[in-house]
Amino acid sequence: MAKHPVVVYGASGYTGMLIMDWLIDQNIPFTAVSRNAKRTKEMMEQRVVRLESAQYEIIEAEHNVESLTNAFRGAKVVCNTVGPFSNFGLVAVEAALKAGCHHLDPAGEQAYIRQVRDEFGEQYRQAGLLVSSSNAYMYTYSEIAAELALETPGVDSLQTAALCRGARGAGAGVSVGSTATIFEGYRQESFYLWEKQLMAHAPDASFDIVDPSFTQPVFSLPWGGTSLPIYFEHDARVRSCISSVGFYDNDAMRMVHALGKKWEAEYKHLPREQQDAVLKQIVDSTTPSMPPRERTTLHRTVDFAIGRGQLAAVRATVHGITPYIATGAIHAAAVLKLLDGDTAKVGFASGSKAFGHRYLLGFLEQRGLARATVTQL
Repeated sequence: MAKHPVVVYGASGYTGMLIMDWLIDQNIPFTAVSRNAKRTKEMMEQRVVRLESAQYEIIEAEHNVESLTNAFRGAKVVCNTVGPFSNFGLVAVEAALKAGCHHLDPAGEQAYIRQVRDEFGEQYRQAGLLVSSSNAYMYTYSEIAAELALETPGVDSLQTAALCRGARGAGAGVSVGSTATIFEGYRQESFYLWEKQLMAHAPDASFDIVDPSFTQPVFSLPWGGTSLPIYFEHDARVRSCISSVGFYDNDAMRMVHALGKKWEAEYKHLPREQQDAVLKQIVDSTTPSMPPRERTTLHRTVDFAIGRGQLAAVRATVHGITPYIATGAIHAAAVLKLLDGDTAKVGFASGSKAFGHRYLLGFLEQRGLARATVTQL
């Protein structure tokens, strides 16, 4: 049973440790929950900043509903980082509900997010709790841009892109968990929103994104569709939403695209056990170790949303740095609101809809992680 108000589940992973960094920064006590307490303690001592000044405990728990419910009970908020979420996420969602906790995660996998909405959204709403996915740089920044664009009257269609800069080399700067999630996505369809209907992307879909921040188009992918079409599916303001993700100065997206085409041609129709073996081989060969902490001089981002109406046209851009570190900050911003009982939504909702996109943007701007501009077109 947790004795602190916040639980970080998956505490030995890269994202979990960055969330703990920010909880410590905000002086929020937390409980780290994992399957191996000894390994988690060792990893935290190596990677978590200011751990010596933190109020925390470590609880060991198996990845099943009963064990996690017991571990989560007593807390108010669970920050769940155990992925791929399509494989492991719903167990923690159910456990958090049974323990009476709000649930936050950084997931962008559409199949998982739709399951959370359809299976648990109403149960969380009735319990007065929030269940919110995609609280992470790659989705929150784009959604903030989209919400800024929607402040222009008449805008009803959105095109968004998250464009990131990192270390050169395919797969550079991507954690083990992120790599597993990317390749697990080959099994799932990805959707965009078109005239209030979810439509499937072609398996080999890609985009050449033109942005004034760059001299050349940026090769981008639907990235599983991102969470935005799901969050805007039932938003009365929005008729269409197409989202993409790209890396500039990095060939990672071309590698992912090529492997996706290979999956469709060679592995898609294999039995699941054989697919599991293929995915394990790909993950093991791509990311053998945890990436180093991001550098503000290297890891930079440009997220934008183009909003259109019949005559209205606007472009909202969010420039940022250090996407993984920003993900930790987004969770801390959400936790602060939830501990204060200050959320505009319960049940299934995005961070922007639960806490306000202006609040999240302000939290990031004050800490030097993001800056937004809006231009009428």
